[in-house]
This record gives sequence, structure tokens and C-alpha cells, in this order.
Amino acid sequence: MPTMNISLPENLREFVESEVQSGDYSSVSEFVRTLVRREQKDRERERLELRILEGLSSGDAVEVTPEMWNQLRTRLREREGKSKQA
Repeated sequence: MPTMNISLPENLREFVESEVQSGDYSSVSEFVRTLVRREQKDRERERLELRILEGLSSGDAVEVTPEMWNQLRTRLREREGKSKQA
């Protein structure tokens, strides 16, 4: 796995080391990987919430029925078929 070096002020370095020493993380790397993954999930959640809000404000609500899902699937399959032919 590639490595990355980071510089931290003393107070942050001490915090990271104390988190590792608490036993919740086996290494500084594991702690940092956990933080990065958490940030990725938070950003994805924010993007999803934004898409939901856009959908909610996009117009009148429409009842989604099994028939509607089947029609959507059919249209998507047709589009997929056309794109493979091109």
C-alpha cells in the first residue's frame, strides 16, 4: 500500500497518539484511514441529501406504482440496447 506523510501540530499529534493508545485503533494509519472513510461517507450523504431535495422541489408528486417501475425498466433496457448498437 502506498504511503503518505503528514505534518500535524503538536496538539493534534498528541490527540492521534492518544486515540491509538486507547486501543480503539491498532495504528495511526488505521485511525487516519477511519477518518478519511468517514469523510467520504459524509460527503456522499450530503450529495444524496442534495439530490433528494432537488427531487422534492422538482414538481408535483407522482405516485410510484409497480407498473411505473416496469415501464421505467423497459425504457432503460431499450436505451441500453440502442447504445450497444451504436
